[in-house]
Amino acid sequence: MSDKKIKLTLVKSPIGRLPAHKSCVSGLGLRRMHQTVSVIDTPANRGMVNKVSYLLKVEEA
Repeated sequence: MSDKKIKLTLVKSPIGRLPAHKSCVSGLGLRRMHQTVSVIDTPANRGMVNKVSYLLKVEEA
């Protein structure tokens, strides 16, 4: 199993978004604007990133 990571930064607010999208943002460990987290690149995490990609900046870590 690969331990590749991706770096996610919240660049737009989840306020006023769909409840499912808010859940994805919090599920990825993001709490506030411009916070950056590293998550393991799994299909589940990648799916959440794809769903809320318009709120995030994604980089390879």
